Amino acid sequence: MTATEYPTYWTTVDSPLGPLLLTAAPDGALTSLSVPGQKGGRTVQDDWRHDPGPFRAAEEQLAAYFAAELKEFRLPLRAEGTAFRERVWDALDTVPYGATTTYGEIAARIGASRPAVRAVGGAVGANPLLVLRPCHRVIGADGSLTGYAGGLERKTRLLVLEGALPLPPSSL
Repeated sequence: MTATEYPTYWTTVDSPLGPLLLTAAPDGALTSLSVPGQKGGRTVQDDWRHDPGPFRAAEEQLAAYFAAELKEFRLPLRAEGTAFRERVWDALDTVPYGATTTYGEIAARIGASRPAVRAVGGAVGANPLLVLRPCHRVIGADGSLTGYAGGLERKTRLLVLEGALPLPPSSL
């Protein structure tokens, strides 16, 4: 089933990252989570149906996550992409809370060649489920914080929340 075969439901949820736009299929599986100004993020379409009902569990779990009370989301996710992207996204789901990994490590996990690291980066950047599918936990091989569709400030905030980065001096 493709996204065009079923109606898209949507709602917004307040968060420390700004209002989150969530979309879901009729069965409640989340199909995207976007932040304001996100590169490639979704925007509400005329044929979408606004209904907060399918998002109650997501709203509760996101609130617990941002309160540092939840380390693993237990929500139905349905992201559609190429087979390669879906393998990369599945690998993202294995990166634990509070940890980071590199694009090269993700490539190795899915059995991709070393030259495929750039393609892995593209797949990570195309992740339609920010926060829920932890692409923010992927960093450069040298430890640098590299691109994040939601912006590096948000990536930093998420990694600090999870304890993967120390609090910046300006927060002390």
